[in-house]
Order: sequence, then C-alpha cells, then structure tokens
Amino acid sequence: MTEIPHQRRTFAASQPIALRGPAELADALPFMLGFHPSDSIVLVALHGEHGRFGGRVRVGIPSSPREWAALAGCLAECLVEGSARRGERPDGIVGFLCQEPGRGETGRRVMERLRPLAQSLRVACGTLDVPVHEVLCISDGLYFSYCCPDNSRCCSPDGTPLALSGTSVMAASAAYAGLQVRGTLKDLEARLKPGGPAADAAAQRAALNDAAAVIVPRILDGVSGTLARQETRDTTLALLHRLVERFAEASAAAAPAERTGAGLALLLSGPAREDARDDALISPDEAATLVLGLQDRDTRDRAAEWMEGPEAAPALRIWSALARRCVAPYEEYAAAPLTLAGWVAWSTGDTPLARVALSLALEADPHYLFARLLHQACNEGLDPESLRDCLRRERDARIAVEQERQEQPGARDREAEAEAEAEAEADGDGDGDGDGQSVDQDQDQDQDQDQDQDQDQDQDQDEGSEPAHADDRERALRRARLIARRNARQAGLRKAGSARPSARADAAPKPPKNPTGRRTGRRGARNGG
Repeated sequence: MTEIPHQRRTFAASQPIALRGPAELADALPFMLGFHPSDSIVLVALHGEHGRFGGRVRVGIPSSPREWAALAGCLAECLVEGSARRGERPDGIVGFLCQEPGRGETGRRVMERLRPLAQSLRVACGTLDVPVHEVLCISDGLYFSYCCPDNSRCCSPDGTPLALSGTSVMAASAAYAGLQVRGTLKDLEARLKPGGPAADAAAQRAALNDAAAVIVPRILDGVSGTLARQETRDTTLALLHRLVERFAEASAAAAPAERTGAGLALLLSGPAREDARDDALISPDEAATLVLGLQDRDTRDRAAEWMEGPEAAPALRIWSALARRCVAPYEEYAAAPLTLAGWVAWSTGDTPLARVALSLALEADPHYLFARLLHQACNEGLDPESLRDCLRRERDARIAVEQERQEQPGARDREAEAEAEAEAEADGDGDGDGDGQSVDQDQDQDQDQDQDQDQDQDQDQDEGSEPAHADDRERALRRARLIARRNARQAGLRKAGSARPSARADAAPKPPKNPTGRRTGRRGARNGG
C-alpha cells in the first residue's frame, strides 16, 4: 500500500500525518468529514508525490443499481473539474463506500453487492486519466478493499476490524487540534428534521395552519400590501430578538449546572436532550409565526445578520429548532431555517454541519437560491468573510438611517400621519364623478402652500434673519410629504380610473371636462369646472 500523508492545518503550523495502509485510511475518513458517513459514496482527491489529501465529494448511495454508472461519472467529473478550478488537478483518487448491513445481511454481503459500484467509480476516474489507488467498503465495523492484489495476506476477504475509536495516530492528532467527530450522518440529519411524539406534531401543524391563513396573504400581496408586509416583518424580527435573548439566558443559566452532577448527566445524555431543552423554549405559536415569517426574503436576510459574536450560537439553535417544527405538510417551509442554520454554521467555522444543513435545505426546496449559492460556496472552499462584510455594511447603513430619524423630534409620527392621510385621500379620490377636478383643486392647494412657504422664506431672508438649520429641514420634510401626498392621490385616481370602465360598462358616457377649468394665474382664481 502506498504511503498517503495527510496534510492537516492547525493554528500553529502544518504538520503532515502519514497514513500507512488501508486501516489508517479508513480510520481517517470520519475526521476528514466531521462525521461518520452512512449510506454514502466518498471520493477524496490526492495531490503530489506523497498523495496529499485535497478536495472531496460525498453523496448518498442510490438504491437502484441502474443509477450507479451515471452517478459515478458525475462524481468523478465533479471532483476532477472542481480541483482543477482551484488550480490543482488530482494525481490520484481514493474512494469509500459506507453502508450498514440490512436485515439478514453481513458486512461481506454488502461488500459484494456494492462491487459493481466500486468498479463504476474506477472506470469513471480512469476515463478522466486519474488513477484510483484504493476503494474501501466500510460496513458492520469492518473494512474491505476492492483494490488489494492479495487479500489472503493483506486484507482478509471476510473483512478487517476497524481500529478502536481514539487509538489511531489520526485520532490523536485530531484531538490535539480540537477536532471532534459528532456521530453519524443520520444523527446530524435527525437534529434538523421533525420528530418527537405525534401529539406535538399535531399541535404544531394546527399552529402552522392558523399562522399561514394570516401571514401568507400579507407576504404575497403586491404594492397594496406593502404596509401589511412591513408589519409582518417587524413582528417576526421582534420575536426573533426576544428568542435570541431567551436562548442566551438559558445557556447562561445552564452553564453553572454543567459543573454539578445533574449537569454531567445532561451532557452524557447527548444531543437529543439538548434539542428537547431548546424545543421547550419555543411555543408552537411562536414557531409557526417565525417559520411563516421567514418565507419573506427581506426578513430572512435581516435574520442572517445573527452570524457572529455572542448571537451566533443562540441563532443556530433557533434555526435548528424551527427546522424541526416544519411538520407535514410544511416540509418545504424548512428551506429558510435550514439555510440560515447552514449559513451560521459556515460563518462560525462548522463546515460539516453547514454542508448537512444546506443539503437538507435543497432537499426541501431544490430551487431555493440562497441555499444553492451557499452550498456551492461552501463546497468550493470559499471564505465567508465577503458575505459577512456585505451583511455588516447593510446593517450599519440601516442603523444609521434609523438613528437619523430618531434624532428628528416627531419625525416618525409625522411620517405615519402623512402616510395615513395619503392612503385615505387616495381612496377618496377614486370615488365619484369629479375625480379629475378634485385632483386639480388639490394640486392647486398644494402649489398655494408651496408658494406661501417660498414667500415666507423670501420675506425672512429680506428682513435679514437667517433661518435655522432645523427650520430648513422641517420645511424640506413638509415639501416632501406634500409631494408624496400628491403622487399618492394621482396613483389612486389612475387606479380607480382603470377599474371604472369595467365597473360601469352599461353606464352612459360622461361629458368631457371643461378645458378652461385650469389655473389662469400664479395666484389667481380659476374658472368653474
């Protein structure tokens, strides 16, 4: 067996780890992925004379053997071309087929059943002029070699037991570097999928049904539903703020208990107990409000800002808990919280969990663009700092605008009153037969007010008094509100006018308006309409 050194990066320096033989190669697989792969095909690229580990791809094993040849070609092409794009074409490949025996099956029978798949992988890689140095089948605590020339002397045909956990050179090096293997792939996926008692699922389904009847129409409304959509967004984000604080307080309260006997029992109980504790912090109604509210793209982007610092850990637990609440028939809605969980995991350096969460998000909704982009970037080994920097700039700009508004006394109240008046007047302008004349009158009144303001300002300047900066800003705000009201009334008139012909198809045509019903002077009166 050719010596295959593994280059492992640490914070101090890069120290090569030499893996000698298929036993150490099989033991290194979970540390390369961060979990024990189950029902998976794994291909790892080798570079250089000594076979330094490079890129890797993983995919589930299809249940139908008819798909194996096509899948093998896609995997080989993906690994080779992806490595070439990063500047280094593989010099070799090692493969792993990981699957546990079914009922009445043994590890050796699994190995024989998957032999055609191993041969398809070797042929596909050879077609791309990349040799396959080894393909191992890992099943039932044993490993089998498909490439060993002398199974009787090197690799037993009945399988060779894997090394005890934590006893290999790779395990010791990983422990020194602070790396850990968190169970199997199925264990990680179970933490991001709905489960638990049927009664809890029924209560969550009822809460989702009630929330969907209210929130979904608000999100799907067009321009007419902008205010309702903004209200839904504010409600969702405010609830998220409270939950982040709630989860942070729960973690702080649990920290002293972890040093006691009860805390030790909690740690030994595993991730399932931690997930149950997190689920208890969110009620079904709160979960339903958040799951439905996150379907709005702007709300989801605002929620993605909890990506670093002390808020990242509570946010990741919240997104995982929300993904577990997406019970049938709301599985597709899990794409948003799963994508956020993958983003926070990738941003905080937990790449294995990020890949699993983003893969589940694409299973829930294969066309979810945010998940597709993050999944590709994560697999390409890109740095998430560019996206973090973009989100920071958007957050800082939004905070600056909000602070500027708060510094203006009564600005929010005046804007709210102006919007309410504009909506009311726009609705009123759409009724009756004198729409055009009333709009002309309102426009003239607005112009009169603008001209009065201009004359007052000119008079103040003529008298030698300099207006204060606050007065100028207040005058500019009033002018902007008047223009907004005028545009809103015109938009309401156009909307009402476009709907009137269908509503009054049988009515007699209206006589044309008097063309002289216009303004005759700058401040003079106008003729009757």
